[in-house]
Amino acid sequence: MTLTQKERSLLQDQKNHEEICIKKYNNYASQAKDPELKQMFQNFAQQEQNHLNTINQMLSGQVPNMQQNQQQSQQQNQQQNLQNQQAGMTNACDADLCNDMLMTEKYVSNAYNTAVFEFVDTNARQALYHIQKEEQQHGEGIFNYMKKKGMYQPQ
Repeated sequence: MTLTQKERSLLQDQKNHEEICIKKYNNYASQAKDPELKQMFQNFAQQEQNHLNTINQMLSGQVPNMQQNQQQSQQQNQQQNLQNQQAGMTNACDADLCNDMLMTEKYVSNAYNTAVFEFVDTNARQALYHIQKEEQQHGEGIFNYMKKKGMYQPQ
């Protein structure tokens, strides 16, 4: 796959976003008081690492195999859904961590939305859309956790 200058620039931005997400999720996993939240952040950090690997593949001119990535993602999401159903204790520090990561996921998902529309190669678009969908699932997981713990009141 040959990238346009704009595609390369967008991928570099996404690479930076993924690196920040990995750092934040790992850092916040170590700070989280609730074991459920700690595990969710650790799972999301691993998925963000998978996203970074995909972006790096694309930057090197390779189109990633999304079927393999989708199978891994589905298994991780099923595990996360089971963990989200379990109860835990609310903590003000955990609420701050969740709020920050929810804002981060909103931003990163939006950035992927822009990139999806700018790519020429259909397979590259599908790869970026797949990552965007997982970013939205991260946001949904955080939202559901916060709602369940009384940290977020949808109006």
